[in-house]
Amino acid sequence: MNVYISLLRTGVPALVGLLVATAARYGLDLDPAALAGVLAPVIGFAYYAVFRVAEHVVSPRWGWLLGYAKPPAYPAAKAPLP
Repeated sequence: MNVYISLLRTGVPALVGLLVATAARYGLDLDPAALAGVLAPVIGFAYYAVFRVAEHVVSPRWGWLLGYAKPPAYPAAKAPLP
């Protein structure tokens, strides 16, 4: 389940970045390659950062905008055998 949550919380910002960059392509006279190569990842990162901070500082409810209400929790790693 944690892998699914982490993939979802990574994919939603990437999709938002792609959609905003595509919309900007039609609204602005910009090079499509520049939009795909630079703007989409930057927007996706900014989207993730804003809602991850809001989730941590304001309320965990903001996590829904990342695809799932709370970040995945991973068990502590076991110490390696000698």
